Amino acid sequence: MGLEILYEDRDIIVANKAAGLLTMGTGRDGGRTAHAALDDYVKKGNYKSRERIFIVHRLDRDTSGALVFARTEKAKLTLQDNWKTAEKTYLAFVEGHPDPKEGEIESYLVENEARRVFSTTAQRKGKLSKTRYKVVKEVGKRALLEIFLLTGRKNQIRVHLADKGWPIVGDGKYGRKIRDNKRLALHSHILSFDHPFSGKRVTFKAPVPATFYKMAAAPEPEPPKEEQKRKK
Repeated sequence: MGLEILYEDRDIIVANKAAGLLTMGTGRDGGRTAHAALDDYVKKGNYKSRERIFIVHRLDRDTSGALVFARTEKAKLTLQDNWKTAEKTYLAFVEGHPDPKEGEIESYLVENEARRVFSTTAQRKGKLSKTRYKVVKEVGKRALLEIFLLTGRKNQIRVHLADKGWPIVGDGKYGRKIRDNKRLALHSHILSFDHPFSGKRVTFKAPVPATFYKMAAAPEPEPPKEEQKRKK
């Protein structure tokens, strides 16, 4: 199903979601969601089991990475009540080289009837959204960014980076679809929050996707002109 369990106990399950898998159902997905897969997992094949999974937060379908679910309604409510203190770090490959190399993007986001999110100057209509970024590496005409989500709005990272002229690689909705990249280059890498039972701070890392390592590899330098002529 495209899910790897990173951690589980009696209160939570933390999973690494693959790109392309929905967090929860839309009624047209045939049950192929992270929520449905984990619900089946905790029931252990017994459809009469009272075990179930509760959604705490979501990741876009095309975004991969760390995602936490609650195993009880009490754990869900506790997590959601304290979710503003959760720390979320993403990795993203973008088109272009951000300048400055480190900064914060802030705007008011609103969603239209076509479910497209955009920034607006009308503060009453939008929700204040903040994204902090830092350039980790520049590769060719692209750059790898470490992103710290300061607020959690729908499509926030994608919209903010596109607004600055640095759309995420493979983002056909807010940027442009790139033929050499089969997925959206956005990954929820690190997730920290207070455990709903112990109250202790816990941190989980979702492994960096193989596609990110390929993109981060420095392009091979062109051979000297003399060598090129000999090859011809």
